[in-house]
Amino acid sequence: MRILSCCLMLAIVTVAFAGDPPTAGYQAKVAPASKDYQKAMAAARLPAGMKIDLWAAEPLLANPVAFAIDHQNRIYVAETFRLHAGVTDIRGYLNPKGNYWLDEDLACRTVEDRIAMTRRKLGDQAKGWEQHHDRVRRLEDTTGDGRANKATVFADGFSRLQDGIGSGLLARGDTVWYACIPDLWQLRDPKNTGVASDRKILSTGYGVRYGFIGHDLHGLIMGPDGKIYFSIGDRGLNVPTPKGRLVYPDTGAVLRCNPDGSDLEVFASGLRNPQELAFDDHGNLFTGDNNCDSGDRARWVYIMEGGDCGWRIGYQFDGSQGSRGPWNAEKLWHPPHAGQPAWIVPPITNVADGPSGLAYYPGIGLPDRYKGHFFLADFRGGPANSGIRSFANKAKGAGFEMIDSHQFIWSVLATDVDFATDGAVMISDWVAGWGLTGKGRI
Repeated sequence: MRILSCCLMLAIVTVAFAGDPPTAGYQAKVAPASKDYQKAMAAARLPAGMKIDLWAAEPLLANPVAFAIDHQNRIYVAETFRLHAGVTDIRGYLNPKGNYWLDEDLACRTVEDRIAMTRRKLGDQAKGWEQHHDRVRRLEDTTGDGRANKATVFADGFSRLQDGIGSGLLARGDTVWYACIPDLWQLRDPKNTGVASDRKILSTGYGVRYGFIGHDLHGLIMGPDGKIYFSIGDRGLNVPTPKGRLVYPDTGAVLRCNPDGSDLEVFASGLRNPQELAFDDHGNLFTGDNNCDSGDRARWVYIMEGGDCGWRIGYQFDGSQGSRGPWNAEKLWHPPHAGQPAWIVPPITNVADGPSGLAYYPGIGLPDRYKGHFFLADFRGGPANSGIRSFANKAKGAGFEMIDSHQFIWSVLATDVDFATDGAVMISDWVAGWGLTGKGRI
């Protein structure tokens, strides 16, 4: 068995870029190759009988937020260069005697409101927030030696003031869906050049405020009904559709639409930051939702159609000694218990500290123990206390309980996890810290 996880690319690998991005003059800051991967591989804790290999690293990729694998085992990586360099966090603007944005940020109801506020606050400095670009890169192993050797800039130019951190990808055939606030994009490469020649916005209006960084548009997955499911954190949404606007400005949500973007609808709401989604064998949908740093814990959540999980953005800034209002007082983040508020869908259990990437085991490549298991990336800012958790669900009444929860691979700063066409576990590694390093590994 193999775990293909993150280590740095060896210096012998050649980077091949095909075509020019829409903004050809932009040069992203990417670290050179090194042999740091040796320390990373030695530090990773693996299940018995498994090993860890390098598939790709800088300079083939950098700052990987999420990735997707296509039918040819090519990997599309959402890279960010706008983290704190075009995409900000409201916690940097809470000084009541100086630069204070919170009240206006919370009052924003549309993306246009947010951009108007930004221009009003920054003036000419707003132009500096459009210098760096997020992008999608496609990585390939063209020699068949089990390691990527070619990278193309599949789509670039996501640098507008309204653009967020690109945080979700889904690949099918010659089409890639890309989630980058404020838009859900469809990117196509019909000639297989490695560069998306057709770019189309399927829906727009996500991210009506700045809120906390990372509470983005993400989680793209194809459902058993043939629809695309995706998620937005509590930066909120106000999205026009042919049938009217979808207005959920104060909470995170899960949405779904047809592959062409039609029939968009909100599937569930009341979430804080559901970064990834996964279906089980029976079509049940789940996510890991983050805590709000007030003594609460992250949650493993059954996403029920029409359900509300209870979170509202206003709780984050409750002034009663950080109590978070009803979130803590009414135990909205607790698993089912006596006195459980009847209007919410409670979490299955509390697990992880920084839930991010998520995948469901496809049934091939791992020992029988992992049949029916989920794999959840737990990102905590440093490799020592981060990694991939694995667990399964067991039916319990109308819901579920978690069983066999354990650390699958640990001491890796994982942002995403998925399964390759050969059954190997693929993991993207941020490498270190909370900021941009210009590095990245698969």
